[in-house]
Amino acid sequence: MYKRPILGSSGSGKSTLLHIIAGLDSPSEGKVLLNDLDMGNLSDNKMAKVRNQHIGFIYQSHHLLNDFSSIENVMMPLTVRRGDYLKDFNQAKKVLKKLGLAKRLNHFPHQLSGGERQRVAIARAMVTTPDLILADEPTGNLDHKNANLIFDSFLELADEFRTAIVLVTHDLSLAKKMKKNYLLASGKLKSN
Repeated sequence: MYKRPILGSSGSGKSTLLHIIAGLDSPSEGKVLLNDLDMGNLSDNKMAKVRNQHIGFIYQSHHLLNDFSSIENVMMPLTVRRGDYLKDFNQAKKVLKKLGLAKRLNHFPHQLSGGERQRVAIARAMVTTPDLILADEPTGNLDHKNANLIFDSFLELADEFRTAIVLVTHDLSLAKKMKKNYLLASGKLKSN
């Protein structure tokens, strides 16, 4: 499965590139195609639907909803689809279990460690089995040991779900776990 990290100095445009890929920002030139869809020509509603069905997001800050438990946070993208509650619950539980959080389903974000919160955020991004995960410094707030453990679990889950990953990171040890690196410098993406 396609796994590519993008490296670059702070302010080089790595996060902006992820936003363009996701259709959150528009490119100044060219097109972004996802499954043969030109992301720039989609209505807001269609774009939201494409994101919900095909793209998962993981950020450095977990962006969990404080008033919802771990399982409720993970179920959120499925709930937006207005799916079957029991099926959605079981899918969220399965993903949380794979990330080692089977005993933390009903805990709220403030009851979780930083690593646990980030694993919940990864589970939320993966629960829909998206075609693509856009990960922006997903372990940036974690110590080196936890970052590597969580990142390894994330890669295993992505392999199982056959999900492509575009990762923005400063962490060379994480980038080395992926097959080919890219460097973003002076507005150009170069194979590294």
